[in-house]
Formats: sequence, C-alpha cells, structure tokens
Amino acid sequence: MIQEKSQGLWDLFKTIIYAVLIALVIRTFAFEPFSIPSGSMIPTLLIGDYLFVSKYSYGYSRYSLPLSLPLFDGRIMASEPERGDVVVFKLPTDNQTDYIKRIIGLPGDTVQLIGGRLNINGEEVPRERAGDFVVSGPNGIKQRFKRYLETLPGGRTHEILEVSDEGPFDNTGVYTVPPGHYFAMGDNRDSSRDSRFLSEVGYIPFVNLIGRAEFIFFSVDGSALKIWEWPSTLRVDRFFRAIE
Repeated sequence: MIQEKSQGLWDLFKTIIYAVLIALVIRTFAFEPFSIPSGSMIPTLLIGDYLFVSKYSYGYSRYSLPLSLPLFDGRIMASEPERGDVVVFKLPTDNQTDYIKRIIGLPGDTVQLIGGRLNINGEEVPRERAGDFVVSGPNGIKQRFKRYLETLPGGRTHEILEVSDEGPFDNTGVYTVPPGHYFAMGDNRDSSRDSRFLSEVGYIPFVNLIGRAEFIFFSVDGSALKIWEWPSTLRVDRFFRAIE
C-alpha cells in the first residue's frame, strides 16, 4: 500500500514536471501571453486585452529566453519585421520593460510628424477620417477621439486615434532610423510614449524584438467591483480576434 502511494505521488510529480517543461518550451519558442495595461494602442488593443505573441516570427534572441539569459548574441533563425507589424519588445533604455507598439519605420527610413500627419521618406502617409472613438475612463468620464484609417507604404491599413493635430509631438524633426533598428509608434497617437521620445524609448534594436502580436484570446474591461459582476465585464466579441 505504501509503495503504491509512493508510486502514485512520483507519477503525479513527473506529470507536473512534464507539464511545466512543455509550457516553458511553448512559451520560449512558440507563443507567449501578454496583457495590455495602458491605452497607447487603442483602438487596436484595449486595456484588459490578453494576447498571444508569436516568438518565432522574427527568430530568437536572448530576450526570447526566460530571464533574458545571455546565452548567445544577436538573433538566430532571424526574419525581419514588416512595416505595420504590431510587436512586443524590450524597452531599449532599460532592456527589461515589455512594450507593445506598431512598426512604422524600417532601417534607413526617415520619419517625421508634420501637423499631426505621418511622413515617411519625405512622403505624407494617407489617412481617411473614420468617425469618432469614445473611451470610458475612471468614474465614467468619457473622452472622444478622432478616428482615422492610415495606410502605410506597402498598403497596410490600420486605425489610429488623434485628439488633435496640434499636440507637442505632432510636429517633430526628422528621425533617421539607424541600420538594424526600427521606429515604432502607438496607434493612440497623442497618448503614446514611443520612438518619438528618444530619451525614453527611441529606436528599437532588432535584437530587442520579442515577437509579433497575433491575436487576442481574452478581454475584460475591469469595471466589476463584485465577483458576481465579473461575467458582465467580459468583452466576448474580442475573444480570438486577429491583430491587424
């Protein structure tokens, strides 16, 4: 009886170890879950969205590994991101904090904001007004944004939000993206700390990319105060939505 019980405990222990190892392999080499804590990527991503990021999309660097272990330099099995990809990366100024933004500028590009309009390589990026977008803040306070459809060079179209075209970073100097780096911006243009802020974010080294955001698997608005109210806060329409 004691031997059978010991064998049962050992089998349970092995099952747990195998499950942890499988989860670790999937998280390192295939998909890693992330949550959205801020509104810098509204309307594409909302606070309370949970998403999967494909780790294999751009190959693997030290930041693909648990604890960012420095087992090798650069990237292996590397594949470069495309303009318009939504990516998770390690913040270059500390190499620890996870950020999520959209790739706007590729190596060698010039990027500039003029009157709120994005210019890439000296050409104004087309945008089309697409109504308004209302965000509910704390205490039920609502903020209305102008929504646009912006089409990047290459033809990829995505939504952006603007409060106005007269914000402090709606007119910038020319940014020249260095070799091996990328220029990333949030879709919520007036509420995003991104590559425009060189001392805080700046250009994203290729090695800092963790992966490409693929789809939302869960979403909750976080407004429930009581446990029985939780089901009403689920944004079921966002479950398994692809990230464009």
